[in-house]
Amino acid sequence: MTTIAGERAPDWSSEQWQVRARSWVDAQLSRAGRRVTGAVQPRVRPWSLVWRVPTDDGPVWFKANNPGTVHEAVLVATLAELTPERVLTPIAVDPAQGWSLLPDGGESLRDVLARDPDPAHWERALPGYAALQLAAAPRADELVALGVPDHRPEVLAGLLAELLDDHESLLIGAEGGLSPDLHERLRAELPSYAKRCRRLADIGIPATVQHDDLHDANVFAAPDGYRYFDWGDASVAHPFGTLLVTLRSIRYATELAADDAQLVRLRDAYLEAWTDRYDRRTLVEAAGLAVDLGAVSRSLSWRRALDTVEESRAEYADAVPGWLAELFAASPLPTGS
Repeated sequence: MTTIAGERAPDWSSEQWQVRARSWVDAQLSRAGRRVTGAVQPRVRPWSLVWRVPTDDGPVWFKANNPGTVHEAVLVATLAELTPERVLTPIAVDPAQGWSLLPDGGESLRDVLARDPDPAHWERALPGYAALQLAAAPRADELVALGVPDHRPEVLAGLLAELLDDHESLLIGAEGGLSPDLHERLRAELPSYAKRCRRLADIGIPATVQHDDLHDANVFAAPDGYRYFDWGDASVAHPFGTLLVTLRSIRYATELAADDAQLVRLRDAYLEAWTDRYDRRTLVEAAGLAVDLGAVSRSLSWRRALDTVEESRAEYADAVPGWLAELFAASPLPTGS
């Protein structure tokens, strides 16, 4: 696979790379008046390497992104400037390397839900995320210029057409991939998909940062509020596309029906931030369209995440065709108005 960023994925296992990365971590912590007090604890995935680094003032987290998700570092830094109360403010970032050094965020929303599995916790978490999106919307063009992927409705149909030509990523006819029949069905869907994209764009809700993987393990739940992290899948897109993963993950965890009143309440808690500009009917229509179109964005984000050597991505390769096939799946979005 040719790397999307035009660079070879770094060899995180090499001693040379690890020495260089550790030197950077040490230098940034020294500038912050901290020092490392023990061995780092690594976690490696095809899309990133994460080190938990013990220090004399509590743990910190070093993250190195692969070429396909390298934009996360600069995005985190930008969001920390725009909405410092909604994200972790990094100790340091190196946008060119795709490196970030972050303070510990405490317990996640998943930790909270393990003790108290009430979906109402999401009712409190979603408005803050919507506020973050509204704050970032005026900077959408700048975020794209900084390297955040562009998934706005105006370009999504073209991205789908390009993705359908990528037989290697879609594993056409291979185990875990798209069947030739489904591939042709998706091609036939292009005009309808483009029409729905145009309608979503015409509604006029401004594009902004869209996390695209906002589930309970990617939200910190602190006494002073919620913070949203792990932005490697993010793009500049229609804000409401977020609901695809979020509501699907909530339904999976709670076994709620798609039209359950609790899910309607969560959707509306999120949409509330836009009610001063748009009527409810318009917001419900836009949310339905954004979610129905969102499988393409998820497939593209997985393709970027797997922009690495073949042997390290094999375990997850079926996610790219798998998400694209979700274009024909039932929406997780409540239909109630």
